Amino acid sequence: MKRQRELPEEARQVFRAAVADAVPLVSDRTHHEPPPPPAIPRSRELDEAAALAESIQTPEPLDLVLEGGDQAAWARPGISRGVLRDLRRGRWVVEAQLDLHGLNRDEARHRVALFVAECIARDRRCVRIVHGKGLGSPGREPVLKKLVLGWLARKKEVLAFCQARAVDGGAGAVIVLLAAK
Repeated sequence: MKRQRELPEEARQVFRAAVADAVPLVSDRTHHEPPPPPAIPRSRELDEAAALAESIQTPEPLDLVLEGGDQAAWARPGISRGVLRDLRRGRWVVEAQLDLHGLNRDEARHRVALFVAECIARDRRCVRIVHGKGLGSPGREPVLKKLVLGWLARKKEVLAFCQARAVDGGAGAVIVLLAAK
């Protein structure tokens, strides 16, 4: 730290005489409030709580129809079995596809929601979602299959879905019939 030199008294008197008629400036820019407290990430906390609740809760049982084997199919109440049968037999043309391989459950849920919304906007009625067979999963169980079926059953835009035919992906994919705009 530098030591300041003492000015002689004569220099101080000269300075005071020079600034005697000066008026101090009033600054309107000085702000003396304390800084605000750090932000609390409430949205993140709510998202984490919702994810935890979803992982803990048992998904509501789907009313899956076993038609012609052990392949699951689902139709919203009021949709005829004929529509489901036609969907299973491949009479609807698949107009779009989404592949979920390599995604975790959060990424997959987000992609499924975006995909369904985009298909509705583009007036695509029959789509395929490839969720995989779970061959790379722990225990070789399909992790996304049950989740995707549950997500689809909760979407009001989904009229019906069934497991894809073998040529369309078999147990690793689902064919979905969407409502018209």
